[in-house]
Amino acid sequence: MKDLLTTFNIQVSDKLCLKDPESSELGKRIIHGCIELIDDLGFENFTFRKLAQEIGSTEASIYRYFESKHKVLLYLCSWYWSWMEYHLAFKVANISSAEERLKRAIRLVTVDLKVDNIYPHINEEKLHQIVISESTKAYMNKEVDQENKEGAYRQYKQFVARISAIVQELSPEYKYPNMLISTVIEGAHLQHHFAAHLPGLTDSIKEEDAIASFYQDIVFKAIKTNRAS
Repeated sequence: MKDLLTTFNIQVSDKLCLKDPESSELGKRIIHGCIELIDDLGFENFTFRKLAQEIGSTEASIYRYFESKHKVLLYLCSWYWSWMEYHLAFKVANISSAEERLKRAIRLVTVDLKVDNIYPHINEEKLHQIVISESTKAYMNKEVDQENKEGAYRQYKQFVARISAIVQELSPEYKYPNMLISTVIEGAHLQHHFAAHLPGLTDSIKEEDAIASFYQDIVFKAIKTNRAS
């Protein structure tokens, strides 16, 4: 898998940055610093001034790559979903059973991820936590329609569509595949946040990935009910 990941090209809309941060060492330092600071401080307290101090550069140099911290968040989320799409493709490759492919896909989006060290300037585990805690800010805003036209959410929608296609393969008559899968993804993020900070709002079961099991149960019951009706 590591060899495959090193040749995989992350796809991010060029509308999200003024200059591709992957094109230079400074750009990569900016991305690394953004992830570290947002994970440490939270998005609200993250600023380009603090980022410049973190990476030993200037605010002006950061503005050559991103016009705002909101665009940084859009970029990071888009990068994450492109990365997740590749992991999905890898996990379901050569699996003939649609049911098994769906189980693997649900597990991918409901279990906490670990660092794979493929991209030295990106800590995927911290990026995953940022997506859990901050990603709704990327699309719960007044500019969402325009940003959608510019492709800011293309990778997320494409990722959802790939899993929805497996749902439809299992249950062609099921009417809500995109709604089902986006609910699983967003719900799993919320449950992970609850588990870390508000455990009274979720359930913990010893020796079980409760969140993964919960959403596996929801998805397959929904599909089974539809197929039986």
